[in-house]
Amino acid sequence: MVHAAPVRRQRGAAALKILLVFVVLAALLAAYFAVVLNWNYSTGERAGWVQKFSRKGWLCKTWEGELALVTMPGTTQEKFAFTVWDDAVAERINAAMGRRVTLHYEQKVGLPTSCFGETRHIVTGIKVVEDIPLAPGIVVPAPAAPAQTAPPGAQPSAQPPSGPR
Repeated sequence: MVHAAPVRRQRGAAALKILLVFVVLAALLAAYFAVVLNWNYSTGERAGWVQKFSRKGWLCKTWEGELALVTMPGTTQEKFAFTVWDDAVAERINAAMGRRVTLHYEQKVGLPTSCFGETRHIVTGIKVVEDIPLAPGIVVPAPAAPAQTAPPGAQPSAQPPSGPR
């Protein structure tokens, strides 16, 4: 019976050491994720037409898309795969489908799983491009919006009479 107290103290000290190791590992893991999610390997912009955009994932749903990049008419198009985390940005991309856009992105490295997206290019902003550059110095203005039609039941505007009086 004399040896029971030291054995309990040894078990308590061992359990405390194991708990301390887990706390330190959890803190290191949290610090790693904080650095990886807030640090960008690169940032930039890509211009083109969004040709594919959908919400994907079994457990972690992210918006995934493809931007068709065209440098010169008649050349093969290059595709830029991207991920969107923010639903507000995803709504703006959906609204701009079929129009030429510029996407601002941040490239993240070191993310451990595909739960953060299929690509490491995270789109954070979108701007619709009004002019379409065909070649250096040659720009085609974007088509104008269709004319507004009068709502049903509205009175047509008075037309000046044509012909002699």
